[in-house]
Amino acid sequence: MNSRWIDIAAAPGETFTGYLALPPTGHGPGIVLVQEIWGVNEHIRAVADQYALAGYVVLAPDIFWRLEARVDLPYDEAGTAKARGFLQKVDTALAVADVGSAVDTLRQSPEVSGKIATLGFCLGGQIAYRAAAAGKPDAAVAYYGGGIQNHLDVADKVRQPILFHYAGQDAHIPPSAVAEVKARFAGKADATFFDYPAAEHGFNCWGRPLYDQRAAALAHGRTLIFLAQHL
Repeated sequence: MNSRWIDIAAAPGETFTGYLALPPTGHGPGIVLVQEIWGVNEHIRAVADQYALAGYVVLAPDIFWRLEARVDLPYDEAGTAKARGFLQKVDTALAVADVGSAVDTLRQSPEVSGKIATLGFCLGGQIAYRAAAAGKPDAAVAYYGGGIQNHLDVADKVRQPILFHYAGQDAHIPPSAVAEVKARFAGKADATFFDYPAAEHGFNCWGRPLYDQRAAALAHGRTLIFLAQHL
């Protein structure tokens, strides 16, 4: 893969980094890929590479940089405990701003020859959604976005096409939370929901026991269709 870490200018004038993966052609539409709580780790970098092979310029910003630069945690007990600590400490409003800065970086990149989406998993799904509400990307994808139901006050500001993936057996996002999000977006033709009744939270991550190959493949295909339609 043609990949490297690059600098991203933060809103207050500081600089942080992100993992950039380029497609084989060297150019294409853009994706800002927003991490889970384990950081821009091996799995997230692999997902960035996966979308780059599909023709996208993918930038995965390090949204924990104010706490610790380039967090890269495994999915074992110690790694997960540390990841949950970062979740408790991260300022999500600043993370949304950082994702916006990553979108700006891609818009200024000569490799980006189309529109840009935000795409995130769990915490990253919430951030991808809120970045859309801030008007930054041209489309957004949220995989089992944790806490979106707590930020529905900005739902009317999401005017871009948006895709939500939810797991039916999610131990972290109750059905009532999913119902709240669906109700808030009811009637919006450019908001799409897909449910995976037998899947659990984190079903896309092949590094975790909850990985569900069939659900992950189906969601990935639907995401590629969505991105091809809107970018």
